[in-house]
Amino acid sequence: MMKSRLWVFRDIDLTHRANLAQGLSISTVTASLLVARGVTTLAQASSWMSHCLSHDPFLIPDMGRAIERLHQAVRSYESICFYGDYDVDGMSATSLYLSFFRSLGAQVRAYVPHRQREGYGLNVHAIEQLHAGGVTLLVTSDCGTTSHREIARAASLGMDVIVTDHHQTEDMMPSAVAIMNPHRSDAQYPFKGLCSAGLAYKVAQAYVMRYGEAGIPLESLLDLVALATIADVVPLHDENRGYVRDGLAQLSRGARCGIRALKQVAGVVRDCTAETIAFKLAPRLNAAGRLDHAMLGIQLLTTESAAEAQELAERLERLNRERQKIEAGMMAEAVELATQQEAPSALVLASRRWHVGVVGIIAARLVDRFHCPAIAIAIDETGVGKGSARTTGNFDLYQGLAACRDLLDAFGGHPSAAGVTIQEFRLDQFRARFEDVARTWAINGRSVPTLHIDAELRLSDVTTKLIKEIGALHPFGAGNPEPTFAVKRLEVMDARTVGDKHLKLTVRQQGSVPFDTIGFGMKSLMDRGIASRVPVDLAFIPELNHWNGYDRIQLRLRDLRPSADESHYDA
Repeated sequence: MMKSRLWVFRDIDLTHRANLAQGLSISTVTASLLVARGVTTLAQASSWMSHCLSHDPFLIPDMGRAIERLHQAVRSYESICFYGDYDVDGMSATSLYLSFFRSLGAQVRAYVPHRQREGYGLNVHAIEQLHAGGVTLLVTSDCGTTSHREIARAASLGMDVIVTDHHQTEDMMPSAVAIMNPHRSDAQYPFKGLCSAGLAYKVAQAYVMRYGEAGIPLESLLDLVALATIADVVPLHDENRGYVRDGLAQLSRGARCGIRALKQVAGVVRDCTAETIAFKLAPRLNAAGRLDHAMLGIQLLTTESAAEAQELAERLERLNRERQKIEAGMMAEAVELATQQEAPSALVLASRRWHVGVVGIIAARLVDRFHCPAIAIAIDETGVGKGSARTTGNFDLYQGLAACRDLLDAFGGHPSAAGVTIQEFRLDQFRARFEDVARTWAINGRSVPTLHIDAELRLSDVTTKLIKEIGALHPFGAGNPEPTFAVKRLEVMDARTVGDKHLKLTVRQQGSVPFDTIGFGMKSLMDRGIASRVPVDLAFIPELNHWNGYDRIQLRLRDLRPSADESHYDA
C-alpha cells in the first residue's frame, strides 16, 4: 500500500506577503510563493521575474588567466582539446566550447572518456594520447578539480590545463593554469549554482568582454546551457533562471538542427519546458554515455548537417529504448534486494549483473521508492565496483561518503549526487558504516519523507488567473519547485484508474463546481488505503489541460490522504 508523506506547510511572513501582493498587484497566493523562495522585497521580486540578472564573469576564480591562455592559443592556432564528462552537462559544456571557439577559427577537438573503459574524469592515458596528437591546451568541462596526478602529468608533457568544474573542491588545488570553480574557498563569484555549461558560457562571455571577438552570438549558446542546467539539477536561482528561460525559447524554436532531430524522435511537438528536458531530451542524450559513447551526443549538438542529425538522433532513440529495458531488469533485482532489509537507514546494493551506465537511474528510483539514501553499484569481472549515489531530504552524500573514504578507491560529486569506486570485498564493511552514518542522521528526525506545501487553498481560489500568475515564476525545477497547494475535506464524486496505473478523480468542496484531478502512478484509492466514500485532502499542482481546443483547469496530484474527520462532508 502506498503511504502518504508528511505534509509540511511553509511558514510565510505575512507582512512580506502583503507588501508584495500590493506592490506587484498579484494575489496573496502568488505573493506567498515568492516569499517562500526567499523573495521578500519589490526589488528582489522584479529581478526574480525579469530574468535579467548577470554577474561579472571575472569574479570567477582564474577567469582572467584562462581567457588570456585561450586567446593565445586561438591566435597561435594551437591544438585545443575540450575534455568533457559523459553526462548532459559535460556534453553541453563541451559542445558550447567547440561551437564558440570554432567560430573564432581556433583549432579545436573534443574528448570524452568512455564510461565503462575509462571512467569519470581526466586519466593519464588519455592525456598522453592527446599530447601525442599535438594538443597543447586542454580545457576540462565538469571534471578536473581533484585531478592532481593527471594535471601534473600534462604539465610534465608541456600541456597546459584549464579546469571548468562545479564539483566540490578540496583545500589543495591541482597545478593547472586556471581552475574555474565557484565552490573554491577563495571564490568571490556571488552565485555557486552554475553547472559546467553555465561556466563555459561565462568563459565565452568573458572572452568577448576582454577581446571583443565572437564568431556567433553568445545568446545562441543558451539552449545548451538550459539543457545542462535542467539535466544536472542545479538550482533555478539567480542567473540560471534567465539562462533557462531564454534557452527554452531557443529549444522550442529548434534553432540547432540536432535539437530539431532529437525533438522529432522524442515526439516533442509543443514548446519545450523544463519537463521536456528532464523527461524527453536529457534521457536520450544520456543514453549515449550510458550504453555507447558520449561523443554521439556532442556530435548531435554540434553538427550542421540535418541528415547527420537525424541519423544520430535515431541512434540515440534506439539506445534509450535499450536503456529502458536494462533499467527495468535492474530495478526489479534492486527492489528484491532492498525488500530483504527491514526499514534500512540507507541502501547499498550491488550486483555483477548490472550495467554501470544505468546505476545512477537505479539509485534515484530507489530513493523515490524507499525514501532513504541509496547507492547502486555495478561490479565488473575483476571485482571492482562502480556506483552512483543519490540522497533524500538534507542528507549530505558527499560528507556521508567522506566518512567512509578509507573503504573506497575513489569518490566524488555533490551533496545530492555522487559516484563511488570500491573493491567488492569491502562492500559489506562499507555498507555497515554508511548505514551507521545515515542512521545517525535519521535519529535526529530528518529521515521522514516529507512534502512541502506552499499554501492551503479553497477550490474556489484555483482559477485561470492564478495559474497564469504562477506561470510568471517559470522556469520550475531544482531550487524553484512547481508550487504545491493543499485543499482539505473534498467530496470524491468519481474515482477511476486510467491507463492501468493513473488515478483520475472528480472532486468538489462545499458544493463548488467539480474539478478533475490526475495522479500519475497512483493507481487507485484502494492502493492508497482510502475508502471510496470518505472526504479526502489533496496536495496538487494546478494546471491548464489542453484538450479538443479547450483549456480546462486540472489538478495534478502529488499526494492525497483521508481527511482528519471522516464522519461527514462539510455542508
